Amino acid sequence: MTKYFSKDCLYYFRRVMTNPIDSFYEIRYRDYGSVPIALICVAIFGLTFTINRIFAHFVVNDVNPLTVNGLTEMRVVFLMFFLFCVGNWSITCLMNGEGRLKDIMTVVGYSLVPLIVILIPVTLISHVIAAGEEVFYYFAIAIGIGWSAILVLLGIMTVHNYSLAKTLITLFLTFVSMFILIFIALLMYSLINQLYVFLYSVYTELVFRF
Repeated sequence: MTKYFSKDCLYYFRRVMTNPIDSFYEIRYRDYGSVPIALICVAIFGLTFTINRIFAHFVVNDVNPLTVNGLTEMRVVFLMFFLFCVGNWSITCLMNGEGRLKDIMTVVGYSLVPLIVILIPVTLISHVIAAGEEVFYYFAIAIGIGWSAILVLLGIMTVHNYSLAKTLITLFLTFVSMFILIFIALLMYSLINQLYVFLYSVYTELVFRF
């Protein structure tokens, strides 16, 4: 447990943001970083994302806070995280990628740190923004999204030892694989549900007959 939450692992919060390429190299080839901490990053991101949707001022937020379910938001965040990681791992296995699943999970989790750092301040700042000044709020959000997206791009490129062009192709195929995984999951759910209905109807028929 100590190795997962060591000072070196926690140090990567700052190092990934300031020196991402070297940090991601060390995550892949020196086993730095930590999957549990990456998962905590995902959880904190889900929490800050939910807080932003609930408490951001109505000037910049058109979401009804009463319709936001924190647990549902957290499930969606973790679902998208695991879908992306598994999708990328499945694609890169076919494209001679060097990264392991835990490397992908680590770099993606750590790459969410800029968004985490930005979401809470902009949520607070949104309450002092007047109508017509929303551009500053959205600009700050765009910086966080762009920063995290660049970190994910550099992380995937580094752990798999890809060129930029191959990384972009891989990311595109990753999103395609995510849709395929969702389609397969929905198909399986539908088939299982139909099987359950059929078996239950057979059981009901047998009970009434005998």
